[in-house]
Amino acid sequence: MITVASLAPLLGGALLVGGIAAAASRRRELMLRWCCWACGVPLVTAAFWWGRPGTALLALVVSAIAVVEFGALLRLGRTDRTVLALAVAGVVLTAWLAPGQELRAAAVAALALAAVPLLTGDSEDGLRRFGAGLLGLVWLGVLAALVPLGTAALVLFLAVSVADITAYFAGQRLGGPGLSPLSPAKRWSGTIAGAGAGLGVLAALSALSWPAAVAVAVGGPAGDLFESMVKRGTKAKDSGQWLAGSGGLLDRIDSLLLALAVFLVLTS
Repeated sequence: MITVASLAPLLGGALLVGGIAAAASRRRELMLRWCCWACGVPLVTAAFWWGRPGTALLALVVSAIAVVEFGALLRLGRTDRTVLALAVAGVVLTAWLAPGQELRAAAVAALALAAVPLLTGDSEDGLRRFGAGLLGLVWLGVLAALVPLGTAALVLFLAVSVADITAYFAGQRLGGPGLSPLSPAKRWSGTIAGAGAGLGVLAALSALSWPAAVAVAVGGPAGDLFESMVKRGTKAKDSGQWLAGSGGLLDRIDSLLLALAVFLVLTS
Protein backbone atom coordinates (compact mmCIF):
# COMPACT_ATOMS: atom_id res chain seq x y z
CA MET A 1 0.00 0.00 0.00
CA ILE A 2 1.32 3.44 -0.96
CA THR A 3 1.67 5.86 1.91
CA VAL A 4 2.88 9.45 2.19
CA ALA A 5 5.88 8.17 4.12
CA SER A 6 6.85 5.90 1.24
CA LEU A 7 6.39 8.72 -1.28
CA ALA A 8 8.42 11.31 0.65
CA PRO A 9 11.87 9.89 -0.33
CA LEU A 10 10.76 9.68 -3.96
CA LEU A 11 9.61 13.29 -3.92
CA GLY A 12 12.90 14.30 -2.35
CA GLY A 13 14.85 12.35 -4.95
CA ALA A 14 12.83 13.91 -7.77
CA LEU A 15 13.57 17.36 -6.37
CA LEU A 16 17.28 16.55 -6.19
CA VAL A 17 17.42 15.28 -9.77
CA GLY A 18 15.40 18.26 -10.92
CA GLY A 19 17.74 20.64 -9.15
CA ILE A 20 20.78 19.06 -10.79
CA ALA A 21 19.12 19.24 -14.22
CA ALA A 22 18.10 22.87 -13.70
CA ALA A 23 21.61 23.82 -12.59
CA ALA A 24 23.17 21.95 -15.52
CA SER A 25 20.91 23.80 -17.97
CA ARG A 26 22.14 27.16 -16.62
CA ARG A 27 18.76 28.59 -17.50
CA ARG A 28 17.56 31.13 -14.98
CA GLU A 29 13.89 30.37 -15.63
CA LEU A 30 14.30 26.66 -14.87
CA MET A 31 16.33 27.36 -11.75
CA LEU A 32 13.65 29.73 -10.46
CA ARG A 33 10.98 27.14 -11.16
CA TRP A 34 12.96 24.53 -9.26
CA CYS A 35 13.26 26.89 -6.28
CA CYS A 36 9.46 27.24 -6.24
CA TRP A 37 9.07 23.45 -6.33
CA ALA A 38 11.67 23.07 -3.57
CA CYS A 39 9.57 25.34 -1.35
CA GLY A 40 6.18 23.95 -2.34
CA VAL A 41 6.69 20.19 -2.42
CA PRO A 42 7.59 19.84 1.31
CA LEU A 43 4.48 21.86 2.23
CA VAL A 44 2.25 19.74 0.00
CA THR A 45 3.77 16.52 1.35
CA ALA A 46 3.26 17.69 4.95
CA ALA A 47 -0.40 18.51 4.23
CA PHE A 48 -1.03 15.00 2.88
CA TRP A 49 0.88 13.52 5.81
CA TRP A 50 -1.59 15.21 8.16
CA GLY A 51 -4.47 13.33 6.53
CA ARG A 52 -7.92 14.66 5.66
CA PRO A 53 -7.63 17.90 7.70
CA GLY A 54 -4.31 18.63 6.01
CA THR A 55 -5.57 17.95 2.49
CA ALA A 56 -8.68 20.03 3.18
CA LEU A 57 -6.54 22.93 4.37
CA LEU A 58 -4.29 22.57 1.33
CA ALA A 59 -7.30 22.55 -1.01
CA LEU A 60 -8.74 25.65 0.70
CA VAL A 61 -5.51 27.63 0.38
CA VAL A 62 -4.85 26.56 -3.21
CA SER A 63 -8.45 27.22 -4.27
CA ALA A 64 -8.44 30.70 -2.70
CA ILE A 65 -5.31 31.69 -4.63
CA ALA A 66 -6.62 30.07 -7.81
CA VAL A 67 -9.91 31.98 -7.54
CA VAL A 68 -8.03 35.28 -7.28
CA GLU A 69 -6.06 34.45 -10.44
CA PHE A 70 -9.13 33.13 -12.26
CA GLY A 71 -11.13 36.22 -11.32
CA ALA A 72 -8.39 38.45 -12.69
CA LEU A 73 -8.28 36.49 -15.96
CA LEU A 74 -12.06 36.66 -16.43
CA ARG A 75 -12.29 40.26 -15.17
CA LEU A 76 -14.64 39.41 -12.32
CA GLY A 77 -15.39 42.03 -9.69
CA ARG A 78 -14.60 41.70 -6.00
CA THR A 79 -18.08 40.48 -5.10
CA ASP A 80 -18.04 37.77 -7.77
CA ARG A 81 -14.59 36.60 -6.68
CA THR A 82 -15.61 36.51 -3.03
CA VAL A 83 -18.74 34.48 -3.71
CA LEU A 84 -16.80 32.11 -6.00
CA ALA A 85 -14.10 31.64 -3.35
CA LEU A 86 -16.75 30.86 -0.72
CA ALA A 87 -18.53 28.52 -3.15
CA VAL A 88 -15.42 26.48 -3.87
CA ALA A 89 -14.48 26.49 -0.18
CA GLY A 90 -17.96 25.17 0.64
CA VAL A 91 -17.48 22.21 -1.71
CA VAL A 92 -14.06 21.48 -0.19
CA LEU A 93 -15.38 21.63 3.37
CA THR A 94 -18.30 19.40 2.42
CA ALA A 95 -15.88 16.81 1.03
CA TRP A 96 -14.12 16.85 4.41
CA LEU A 97 -17.00 17.19 6.89
CA ALA A 98 -19.95 15.70 5.00
CA PRO A 99 -18.61 13.27 2.39
CA GLY A 100 -21.15 12.20 -0.18
CA GLN A 101 -22.92 15.56 -0.21
CA GLU A 102 -20.53 17.33 -2.61
CA LEU A 103 -23.03 17.55 -5.49
CA ARG A 104 -25.62 19.14 -3.22
CA ALA A 105 -23.02 21.64 -2.01
CA ALA A 106 -22.07 22.41 -5.62
CA ALA A 107 -25.73 23.01 -6.50
CA VAL A 108 -26.12 25.45 -3.62
CA ALA A 109 -22.89 27.14 -4.70
CA ALA A 110 -24.19 27.50 -8.28
CA LEU A 111 -27.37 29.15 -6.99
CA ALA A 112 -25.28 31.57 -4.94
CA LEU A 113 -23.26 32.48 -8.03
CA ALA A 114 -26.47 33.09 -9.98
CA ALA A 115 -27.85 35.28 -7.18
CA VAL A 116 -25.03 37.83 -7.44
CA PRO A 117 -25.87 39.28 -10.89
CA LEU A 118 -29.60 38.72 -10.29
CA LEU A 119 -29.68 40.77 -7.09
CA THR A 120 -27.69 43.58 -8.68
CA GLY A 121 -29.95 43.58 -11.75
CA ASP A 122 -27.03 43.31 -14.13
CA SER A 123 -28.75 42.96 -17.50
CA GLU A 124 -25.67 43.84 -19.55
CA ASP A 125 -22.94 41.67 -18.04
CA GLY A 126 -24.85 39.32 -15.75
CA LEU A 127 -24.83 36.31 -18.08
CA ARG A 128 -21.06 36.53 -18.61
CA ARG A 129 -20.45 36.89 -14.87
CA PHE A 130 -22.64 33.90 -14.07
CA GLY A 131 -21.04 31.80 -16.82
CA ALA A 132 -17.56 32.69 -15.62
CA GLY A 133 -18.53 31.86 -12.06
CA LEU A 134 -19.90 28.45 -13.06
CA LEU A 135 -16.74 27.71 -15.03
CA GLY A 136 -14.64 28.61 -12.00
CA LEU A 137 -16.79 26.45 -9.72
CA VAL A 138 -16.50 23.38 -11.97
CA TRP A 139 -12.82 23.89 -12.78
CA LEU A 140 -11.53 24.76 -9.32
CA GLY A 141 -14.11 22.83 -7.30
CA VAL A 142 -12.35 19.62 -8.37
CA LEU A 143 -9.72 20.49 -5.74
CA ALA A 144 -12.18 19.06 -3.23
CA ALA A 145 -11.17 15.65 -4.60
CA LEU A 146 -7.86 15.99 -2.74
CA VAL A 147 -9.69 15.20 0.50
CA PRO A 148 -11.21 11.78 -0.32
CA LEU A 149 -8.42 10.69 -2.69
CA GLY A 150 -5.64 11.37 -0.21
CA THR A 151 -2.43 9.57 -1.18
CA ALA A 152 -3.87 8.69 -4.60
CA ALA A 153 -4.05 12.42 -5.35
CA LEU A 154 -0.42 12.83 -4.29
CA VAL A 155 0.56 10.00 -6.66
CA LEU A 156 -1.30 11.74 -9.48
CA PHE A 157 0.43 15.00 -8.59
CA LEU A 158 3.82 13.31 -8.82
CA ALA A 159 3.04 11.50 -12.08
CA VAL A 160 1.56 14.59 -13.75
CA SER A 161 4.50 16.73 -12.64
CA VAL A 162 7.02 14.28 -14.08
CA ALA A 163 4.98 14.08 -17.29
CA ASP A 164 4.91 17.89 -17.60
CA ILE A 165 8.65 18.26 -17.09
CA THR A 166 9.45 15.42 -19.50
CA ALA A 167 7.10 16.84 -22.14
CA TYR A 168 8.77 20.24 -21.85
CA PHE A 169 12.31 18.95 -22.44
CA ALA A 170 11.41 16.19 -24.91
CA GLY A 171 9.33 18.52 -27.05
CA GLN A 172 12.25 20.93 -27.37
CA ARG A 173 14.70 18.15 -28.18
CA LEU A 174 12.58 16.06 -30.53
CA GLY A 175 10.51 18.73 -32.25
CA GLY A 176 7.89 17.57 -34.72
CA PRO A 177 4.24 18.54 -35.26
CA GLY A 178 2.64 20.95 -32.84
CA LEU A 179 0.09 19.63 -30.37
CA SER A 180 -2.49 22.40 -30.73
CA PRO A 181 -2.78 26.02 -31.91
CA LEU A 182 -3.80 26.79 -28.32
CA SER A 183 -0.19 26.17 -27.26
CA PRO A 184 2.19 26.46 -30.25
CA ALA A 185 5.30 25.55 -28.24
CA LYS A 186 3.98 22.10 -27.31
CA ARG A 187 4.76 19.14 -29.57
CA TRP A 188 3.17 15.73 -29.97
CA SER A 189 6.60 14.23 -29.39
CA GLY A 190 6.87 15.89 -25.99
CA THR A 191 3.31 14.96 -25.03
CA ILE A 192 3.86 11.29 -25.89
CA ALA A 193 7.21 11.23 -24.07
CA GLY A 194 5.63 12.93 -21.07
CA ALA A 195 2.76 10.44 -21.01
CA GLY A 196 5.26 7.57 -21.06
CA ALA A 197 7.20 9.08 -18.18
CA GLY A 198 4.01 9.66 -16.17
CA LEU A 199 2.86 6.08 -16.73
CA GLY A 200 6.33 4.92 -15.71
CA VAL A 201 5.93 6.74 -12.39
CA LEU A 202 2.56 5.09 -11.82
CA ALA A 203 4.01 1.68 -12.63
CA ALA A 204 7.01 2.22 -10.35
CA LEU A 205 4.66 3.10 -7.50
CA SER A 206 2.38 0.11 -8.21
CA ALA A 207 -0.42 2.60 -8.87
CA LEU A 208 -0.91 1.91 -12.57
CA SER A 209 -4.59 1.43 -13.37
CA TRP A 210 -6.51 2.38 -16.47
CA PRO A 211 -8.26 5.37 -14.77
CA ALA A 212 -4.94 6.68 -13.47
CA ALA A 213 -3.28 6.10 -16.84
CA VAL A 214 -5.97 8.01 -18.72
CA ALA A 215 -5.91 10.79 -16.12
CA VAL A 216 -2.16 11.29 -16.49
CA ALA A 217 -1.74 10.65 -20.23
CA VAL A 218 -4.88 12.45 -21.43
CA GLY A 219 -6.24 14.56 -18.58
CA GLY A 220 -2.89 16.19 -17.80
CA PRO A 221 -2.13 17.52 -21.31
CA ALA A 222 -5.80 18.46 -21.82
CA GLY A 223 -5.72 20.47 -18.60
CA ASP A 224 -2.72 22.41 -19.84
CA LEU A 225 -4.48 23.15 -23.14
CA PHE A 226 -7.67 24.14 -21.33
CA GLU A 227 -5.89 26.81 -19.35
CA SER A 228 -4.15 27.97 -22.53
CA MET A 229 -7.60 28.39 -24.11
CA VAL A 230 -8.77 30.47 -21.15
CA LYS A 231 -5.66 32.64 -21.26
CA ARG A 232 -5.87 33.14 -25.02
CA GLY A 233 -9.53 34.03 -24.70
CA THR A 234 -8.61 36.74 -22.21
CA LYS A 235 -5.39 37.72 -24.02
CA ALA A 236 -3.21 36.89 -21.00
CA LYS A 237 0.21 35.25 -21.08
CA ASP A 238 0.16 33.90 -17.53
CA SER A 239 -2.44 33.55 -14.80
CA GLY A 240 -0.22 35.61 -12.48
CA GLN A 241 3.26 36.94 -11.91
CA TRP A 242 3.97 36.11 -8.28
CA LEU A 243 5.66 32.72 -8.72
CA ALA A 244 9.24 33.31 -9.82
CA GLY A 245 9.79 31.85 -13.27
CA SER A 246 6.37 30.20 -13.22
CA GLY A 247 3.71 32.87 -13.65
CA GLY A 248 0.78 32.03 -11.41
CA LEU A 249 -0.50 29.06 -9.43
CA LEU A 250 -3.02 28.10 -12.13
CA ASP A 251 -0.12 27.78 -14.56
CA ARG A 252 1.34 25.11 -12.28
CA ILE A 253 -1.78 23.11 -11.38
CA ASP A 254 -3.72 23.26 -14.66
CA SER A 255 -2.66 19.73 -15.66
CA LEU A 256 -3.44 18.32 -12.22
CA LEU A 257 -6.94 19.84 -12.14
CA LEU A 258 -8.18 18.03 -15.23
CA ALA A 259 -6.26 14.87 -14.33
CA LEU A 260 -8.14 14.82 -11.01
CA ALA A 261 -11.44 15.38 -12.80
CA VAL A 262 -10.81 12.54 -15.26
CA PHE A 263 -9.75 10.20 -12.47
CA LEU A 264 -12.90 11.00 -10.48
CA VAL A 265 -15.18 10.41 -13.47
CA LEU A 266 -13.55 7.08 -14.32
CA THR A 267 -13.54 5.77 -10.74
CA SER A 268 -16.97 6.93 -9.59
